[in-house]
Order: sequence, then structure tokens, then C-alpha cells
Amino acid sequence: MSSIRRQSIISSVVIYIGFAVGLLNTYLFAKEGIFLDSQFGLYNAFIAIATIMMAFANLAMPSFIYKFYPYYKEHAGGKKNDLLTLAIAISVIGFILVTIAGFTFKELIVRKYGTNAPEIVTFYNWIFPLGLGLTVYTILEAYAWQLQKSVFTNYLKEVQWRLFTTVLIILFATGVINSFDLFIKLFSFSYPFIALTLLLYLLFTRKINFTFKLSKVTRRFSKSILRLCAFVYGGSLIFTISQVFDSLLISSVLDDALSKLAVYSVGQSIVAMIQVPQRGIIAASISHLSQAWKDKNMALIQKVYQRSSINQLIFACGLFAIIILSFTEAVYTFQLKGTYLNAYYVVILLGLTKIIDMGTGVNAQIIGTSTYWRFEMLSGVALLLVMLPSNYFLTKEFDITGTALANLISISVYNAIRIIFLWKKFKLFPFTMQSLYTVLLAAACYGICHFAFMNVHGFAGIFLRSIAFIILYATGAIGLKLSPDILPVMQTIKKKLGLRR
Repeated sequence: MSSIRRQSIISSVVIYIGFAVGLLNTYLFAKEGIFLDSQFGLYNAFIAIATIMMAFANLAMPSFIYKFYPYYKEHAGGKKNDLLTLAIAISVIGFILVTIAGFTFKELIVRKYGTNAPEIVTFYNWIFPLGLGLTVYTILEAYAWQLQKSVFTNYLKEVQWRLFTTVLIILFATGVINSFDLFIKLFSFSYPFIALTLLLYLLFTRKINFTFKLSKVTRRFSKSILRLCAFVYGGSLIFTISQVFDSLLISSVLDDALSKLAVYSVGQSIVAMIQVPQRGIIAASISHLSQAWKDKNMALIQKVYQRSSINQLIFACGLFAIIILSFTEAVYTFQLKGTYLNAYYVVILLGLTKIIDMGTGVNAQIIGTSTYWRFEMLSGVALLLVMLPSNYFLTKEFDITGTALANLISISVYNAIRIIFLWKKFKLFPFTMQSLYTVLLAAACYGICHFAFMNVHGFAGIFLRSIAFIILYATGAIGLKLSPDILPVMQTIKKKLGLRR
């Protein structure tokens, strides 16, 4: 657990730095006088469509790496290891098929988005380099996680990728990039840039090699690999679609679609801060879960499940409360466009969605690395059966607030199914009484800070509410001993600061 804890903390710090850069980017996009709302919306639509391309193209290769890496490591080490070669080659073939399909059905895209979001049609061809870069990066990232290089991969995806965008924004704002046309074309190479960086790092550190000869592991497990990929591909594809379906739906069914997508995306960007610990914990725990299933170490799996649940819940509830305490004040204080006040209820609903998703721990990773990985597909189907109709009807009825509500309903049902499955099959359960105490503590601290500082505005109000909440919440979390990881983390921090010998 100490290894997972250490990597999770370092990864979380790196990701928070990335989100600080991301918030700066969002601020520059949302500030008066630089970008139009429709241009910010197009930027987010690009990311959503590239993510869909990646999901179709990767052909479940990340899951193949997660599941079979321990076997390749043990039985096909060194230059005989063809795991990464297979994964990249198959994903590139997958992306070629996606590209062919993308141009074959281009007329359908024109009809779907031409009226409400014509900018997507104008720059359609430039989405493909972005999608290819993300596809290759996702494969390399999955392999690097197995090498326990999650900190570096998180730096690339969360910090370096956003810094690339920051540079483009600054060049655009200063007139060096003299048109949005050039800006979006350069942005389409942001994911290829970090994919190339990670590939060069792994090559220069001699962490990978490429071989075009099939290993005995590939030949021996070929049928199992095909079965895994066939089932998991559907599940992972469905889950990815669920992650970006809201953005695609807004772009296609609402009037002034890209401007509304810009407002919705601001809410998404702010709420994404809540999810930071989840990314770090997932990256750090994957290799340990894979090995634990191989060793049939159920005690370790339950420990990771429960610890990941309470640790993420503590972070999620605390950050959500801090965000809601000062969201409206921040819009006025930082002089964002008034339209972004419409993101308030989006932030609340998406924030609750993140709390539920994170509070249920690493259930997806536990199922995905187990012998019941087929359940990925079944639970994904259940997710889409709830999400697609609810998103469509609630978006049509309640605009972007309805979209956020549909996400909350869908993710709640999705995680409930997973919790029940893991309990029925393995007697694994994520919650304890500390889970309830965490929610009650966050609600109490929120109420105290809201009423104590409700008449304090500007930077002073934001600062005082946030600091007061952090002090109250941290004191309560330590006093109630909500997580067994709190004291070790505190001791590590004291040691690093020279406060304890």
C-alpha cells in the first residue's frame, strides 16, 4: 500500500499542477476579448471527438496490456517481449479503419452538425491528427503504468499537453498566431507531441523494445487475448462514449450549440479538479491489482478497494464544497463573461457525479483485471441504456443543466451495478462508517463557512471561505480518523519539511 500511496500522492500533485495550467487556459478562453464562445466550444468539441476516435481505434489494447503484462514479464522478458509491438500495431490499424470510416460518413457529420455547429464541419479533417496522437499515447501510457512510470505519464498528459495549449493561447492573444484557423490546426498536433515525447523517453531509458516475432506467450494465450479484447472493447468503447456523449449531444441538438458547449465545458473543467486523486490512484493501483489477481490475493484487493474509496471520497467531498462555496463569486471576481454564471447548476450536478464515481473506489479496475472482465461489457451496456435516452430528453427539456442531471443519474446507476456485482461475486465492498462520516463532515463544514462569510465578497471572500473550510475539514478528518492513510501522509509531510526526525 505504501507504494500505491506514494505514487498516488506524487501523481496527484503533478495532476493538480496540470489542472492549474488547465484552469489558466479555461480562464483565457472565457475572458472577454480573446476568444469567442463558439471558438472555445470548438476546442472542446475537438477533444471530445478525438476521444471517441481513440476509443474505436485502440481495439481494447490498454486492457490487453493491463491483464497480460505480468505474464509477458515473467515468460517473455527482454527482447522477446512483443506485447507493446502488438498493441501499437493493432491500434494503428484500428485508427486507419477509423479514418476510412470518418471520410466515408463525412456527409452524415455535415448533416448532423452543419446547422448548430458548422465550425466542426469546417475543421473536420484536422481532428484526425489529434485522434491519432491520443490513440498512440493511450497505448504507451498503459505500458508505462505497468512499468510504474505513472508519475511521468501523468506529467505529460496533465501538464505538458496543457502547457502546449497555453503557449498557443498566448501566441494567439499576442497576434503571433494571426488567426483562429491556424490556432486550431496547430492544436491538432498537441496529442501527437506528447505521444512522441513518451515514446522517446521509453526508448532512451531502454524501457521498451520492438520485436516482430510472436512470443510463446502470445501464441499460448492468443485465444484468451482475443476473448478479452472482444468483450472489453465493447465495454471500454461504451464507457468512453458515455464520457463525451454529453458534449457531442449539446453540439448537435441545441441552438447556438458551441457557445452553450463552452459554458458546459467551463463547468466540466472546474469539476475535473475533483477527479485528480482518482487518476493518480488508478494509475498507481493497476499493476498491483493485476498481480494480486494472478496471486489470488483477495485481502490485498479488498484493501485497495476500500482505501481507494475512502481516500477519494475525502478529497472529492472537500474539493466539491470549496468549489461550490465560491463559484459565483469567482465568476465576478475574475471578470469572466456573465454567460458562465449559467454553469453553476452544471457544476453542482457534475460535482455530485464525481463524488459518486470516486467514492465507489477502483471498481472498474478490479473488474477489468479479474477473470470476470466480461462484465465490463455488460455494465457498459447498462450505462448506455440509461445515459443515451436520459441525456437526449433531459438536454432537450432543461438545456445544459439537463445534460448534467442525466450524467448524475447514469453514473449513479452504473456504479451501483458494479458495487452489487463485486459484493455478490467476491464479497468485496468499498464503504465503511467512515464513508458516511466524510459526507456529513463535508456538509457541516460547508454550512458553517457559507453562513459565516456570505457577506464577504471578492478575493477576500474566496480566500477566507476556502481557508476556513480547509482548516475545519482537515481537523475533522484527522480527528475522526477517516482514513488510515492520513497519519502516514502527515508524517511524511512533516519529515519532508524537517519537522520530524
